[in-house]
Amino acid sequence: MDIKNIKNEFPIFTQKINGKPLVYLDSANSSQKPKTVIDRISNFYETEYSNVGRSVHSLAVKATNRFEATRDKVQKYMNAAHREEIIFTKGATEAINLVASTYGKKHINKGDEILITELEHHSNYVPLHFIRSEKGAVIKFASVNEDGDVEIDEIKKLISNKTKIIAITHISNVTGAVLPIKQIVDLAKEKNIPVLIDGTQGAPHAYIDMQNIGCDFYAVSCHKMYGPNGLGILYAKKKWLDDLPPYQGGGGMINEVKKDDITFAESPTKFEAGTLQTAEVVSFAESINFIEKIGIKNIASHENEILDYGLEKLRKNNSIKIIGNPKSRGSVLCFTIKGIHPHDIATILDDDGVAIRAGHHCCQILHEKLGLPATARASIGVYNDKEDMDKLSDAIKNCQKVFQG
Repeated sequence: MDIKNIKNEFPIFTQKINGKPLVYLDSANSSQKPKTVIDRISNFYETEYSNVGRSVHSLAVKATNRFEATRDKVQKYMNAAHREEIIFTKGATEAINLVASTYGKKHINKGDEILITELEHHSNYVPLHFIRSEKGAVIKFASVNEDGDVEIDEIKKLISNKTKIIAITHISNVTGAVLPIKQIVDLAKEKNIPVLIDGTQGAPHAYIDMQNIGCDFYAVSCHKMYGPNGLGILYAKKKWLDDLPPYQGGGGMINEVKKDDITFAESPTKFEAGTLQTAEVVSFAESINFIEKIGIKNIASHENEILDYGLEKLRKNNSIKIIGNPKSRGSVLCFTIKGIHPHDIATILDDDGVAIRAGHHCCQILHEKLGLPATARASIGVYNDKEDMDKLSDAIKNCQKVFQG
């Protein structure tokens, strides 16, 4: 892989931050966008824009065809069995809320149990908390071990005849733990329990095959996949889309409206109420093209190499504590530095042009378990290389000098 040429596809890397070349290590928060995606959005608005699924004039038909062509591309990329299993949302957060609201409304009752893990992002917990509060359900948390992993046996022991859904992250955005999602899905199938996977950190970095994984729901955040903001994808098995009630009401998702009755459209339209993010959906096809041109397995291999190099580099600094030591780690490197608050680390690193994130990363339950108010996080994308890890290490040393006086 020619990382220099790949990086050249991203216009943002032509600029400097505080007089230094940009070292962007915040892709777990949001990835940068290649020029093909940026140009596609602009071109669509300039030459093809119209609302979709409404009018019959030429622009509307063309825009609708582009929109639906992206659905076909996503179906193929995720290896979903049916194109109707791909729902466009405002983001992964809305995708998870859609499942929690509709499935919870119909299938969860008082005393029923919801199984999640201590690794979960707030977006994969708070929507389920709403159902817990509304229905009187119980949420069980699978514990994180000392390595920042969740073992399959921990999941197994918490499953009961009251478990109605299992909601798990694919890859932790803090410890980087890659969960054994297929094993968990296979275990759930034995009990006829549906599984919702938060694929926010999984989809940009790993090959995702819905028919192989076998999960019932999988949520994707497009802006972390070199795509536009304000767009997410929910994969849902057709049987659930046929079974569940609509999430929102409005234009586009209806079949017929009368004073005394309303009937709804078939999926996926039933779950896509109102005016949709047409330009974002159309441009996301270019994001997939970008990933497929390189190859997701090549991306994963490259990112693992850079991650291992970075871990080795930082472990040589005795003041740094790496968070988690999972069996399999995704492209996330969380750490603390003795005597320096993570927010100060991120602020001072920015002076050297190094962009990382600091905070609890929307994982307060996990940070409480770790006994930490916050951590610093470097996260890797396809455009990062070993030189970026060297600059991260050097910037950390400069940060330490500031606090050593």
